[in-house]
Amino acid sequence: MPEATDAQGLTVGQVAARLDVTVRALHHWDETGLARPSMRTAAGYRLYTASDVERLHRIVVYRELGLGLDRIGAVLDDAAADVLGALRAQRTQVAERIDRLQRLSAGLDRMIDAHERGLLLTGEQQAAIFGPQWDPSGPAEARRRYGDTAQWRQYAELSAGRGPEEWQAVADAVADVDRALGEAMDAGVTPGSPEANRLVERHRAVFGSYFPLTRQMQICLGRRYEADPGFAAHYDGIRVGLATWFRRAIDANAHAHGIDPDTATWQ
Repeated sequence: MPEATDAQGLTVGQVAARLDVTVRALHHWDETGLARPSMRTAAGYRLYTASDVERLHRIVVYRELGLGLDRIGAVLDDAAADVLGALRAQRTQVAERIDRLQRLSAGLDRMIDAHERGLLLTGEQQAAIFGPQWDPSGPAEARRRYGDTAQWRQYAELSAGRGPEEWQAVADAVADVDRALGEAMDAGVTPGSPEANRLVERHRAVFGSYFPLTRQMQICLGRRYEADPGFAAHYDGIRVGLATWFRRAIDANAHAHGIDPDTATWQ
């Protein structure tokens, strides 16, 4: 690469390659007066001297540090400019930006982890929150079965922002709904009644802690609660016959909203 001297300058292309900037940038800095070449060829082409290149190098460094072009011009041209103060202020901004990026990186790591694992809790934390009957392999099985669905993605994004306290609140809300369902069945509440419909809507709202649940999707869940041995055992363990009662309550609430349970699909 040719060296610039006061007697023989470098062309725009040579300077651009030396400083790893674009020719367009050099032209812009020339036009704005930030860095004008001191020489021209007989044909009028720009030529940069050693002094010009030294100024350009400082511009590139300051720009990499995040200073705006106006601020760079002031630092270079004003003999009274507080260069050290400007650099210290910029260093503070860079440190703040690094901190933001580190937090963003940590958030992305949690999001990736949540998409892969579902629950970002240890086995001990899961047992403490969800009870000793909780199967810690459940999230992995759920990912295997549903990892390609929109609901898993929604669940993972919600999970990424939750710690043990937030999950404890979710578990408590679910337990409260289960308890209320059992008490309603004991009290002889009829599926389709206003009280039963309120409980169905409450269940749908609480389930939203995992992913948004439409009424049609809730109908599909109600069928599974009744037909799946694991779910049926859970609800019938609260009250014998609760799985069927709850499915009927979900269907009746759907009817009240103009949905035919017999034709409902997961949507």
